[in-house]
Amino acid sequence: MERKHEKYDRLIARCKALTPLPTAIVHPCDESSLRGAVEAAEMGILQPILVGPREKIEAVAAQFKLDISRYELVDAPHSKAAAEVAVRLAREGKAEMLMKGSLHTDELMGAVVRSATGLRTGRRISHAFIMDVPKLDRAIVVTDAAINIFPTLEDKMHIVQNAIDLCHALGFPQPKVAILSAMETVNPTVPSTVEAAALCKMADRKQITGGILDGPLALDNAIDLTSARIKKIDSPVAGMADILVAPDLEAGNMLAKSLTFMADADAAGIVLGARVPIILTSRADSVTTRLASCAVAALVAQARRENANKAVTS
Repeated sequence: MERKHEKYDRLIARCKALTPLPTAIVHPCDESSLRGAVEAAEMGILQPILVGPREKIEAVAAQFKLDISRYELVDAPHSKAAAEVAVRLAREGKAEMLMKGSLHTDELMGAVVRSATGLRTGRRISHAFIMDVPKLDRAIVVTDAAINIFPTLEDKMHIVQNAIDLCHALGFPQPKVAILSAMETVNPTVPSTVEAAALCKMADRKQITGGILDGPLALDNAIDLTSARIKKIDSPVAGMADILVAPDLEAGNMLAKSLTFMADADAAGIVLGARVPIILTSRADSVTTRLASCAVAALVAQARRENANKAVTS
């Protein structure tokens, strides 16, 4: 079994070779969110732009002895205004990432998804957990466990593509994607099995690119090679999945939390499909998990920058 956090440590180490990207920290008005931003900056992962009530942010910094003198501070009177200002900074190209502070996720995402002034793209916005499970030899992506409640087949196409692009940024050139259900056979009475089969055919037709898909797969034969062999599943994905695609939010959320609380896993979180990656952290997150979330977002943002440069030169 690998040392706990070793996979996250490797992600964080990769970021030290990159130029820290400007990141709007939205309403960092408690110790956890402000300390997380300062620690990520000190590690060279990002360059904070602190957005929120100046007096509150400075008071938190003074109370917990956090030096924020080197960082830009953009005054905004309250959390809703902070979210709107941070999104505007991203639209103007002044911030290449967003990081949630001490405000409700709905407040931040409300500003992100607003049609006229938000950060929508042609993709469905989705969430991914990058899970460091001590028993596994690799980090594993669980999606979507936080945003899309009952995703349609079209939504799932975007969720899968977002996760594949994430894995490319993390250094997986051809990630293996398991479309999860309760069974590994297509059953017309279980809609998630039918949608899994459809997603695999969409990949065959290049509607989803960059990964190897298989499904439906049950969780055991998606991540455990012995289980897949016992069930005689002939698949390049079974037992070796890098991405686990849940049938709906409830299943994804329970899967992620089961791994966290029963398998001693850590869960770094990121929102994908917007113009910039969005870091979602929890006050309960460990320091390493917060830094890993920042590192994942930095690698995604760097990959986007490189792809944009290739598009300009080609």
